[in-house]
Order: sequence, then C-alpha cells, then structure tokens
Amino acid sequence: MHRLPLRVYYEDTDLAGIVYYANYLKFIERGRSEWVRGRGLDQMRLRADPGIVFAVRRVEADYFHPALFGDDLVVTTTPVTLGGARIELDQQVLRGPEVLFAARITLVCLGADGKPHRVPEAVRTALAAG
Repeated sequence: MHRLPLRVYYEDTDLAGIVYYANYLKFIERGRSEWVRGRGLDQMRLRADPGIVFAVRRVEADYFHPALFGDDLVVTTTPVTLGGARIELDQQVLRGPEVLFAARITLVCLGADGKPHRVPEAVRTALAAG
C-alpha cells in the first residue's frame, strides 16, 4: 500500500470550509501518480517509449465524512488486479484512522493510437512490486 500525506488548503474547500466533492478525485489522482513514481516508473518516459499512457476507465466512489480546511489527510493506494491492459486499485482518503472517501479505480493502458494496449511486462513487474 502506498501512502501520500496531504493537507487541505482553502482552495480545496467551499464557502463552508468543507472539501468540494470533486477535489477528492484530484487527491486520489495525486496518490496514483506518486504510487507509479514510487515504483520507479516515469509516466512521461512511458508515453515516449514504449508509447503507453494510463487512463481512468471507471470510478466507483463513496463519500463517508467531510474533510475540512486545515485537515491533514493521507491518500492510500492499493493495487487489486493487474490484468492484461487493465489495472484496478483501491484508494482511500483518511483523516487519522477515519475513512472519509473510498474509491475503486479501473485504469486502462492505452497505446499511441488511443486503443487498449497490454501493460508491458517490465511495467507490470514494477507495479506488482508494490
């Protein structure tokens, strides 16, 4: 499981000081990006050679409790399935032990033509390592 600490800034909130619901998607995007980076993969390099990118195909999300301005949060990213061209992840946004938001994310690997592409073996091995 990968963990990314972050703080809620004023820009993340609405007038009531509550995190705007769509910003949780930004938080977990950061978590996924850092998970990939933490596995030693450079997404810009993957786009150049072997010419692949990862795109979100599906998001199943549950909002349990609001995060507030000034909160210290942690985004967790846990791989669930590494398929041929598909990756499923579980992600959570936590405040201490409390789960505020949880999502199941399905990513697809796309080639330069925008069509599904098998995840290269070296990439699969790096992602499976953590």
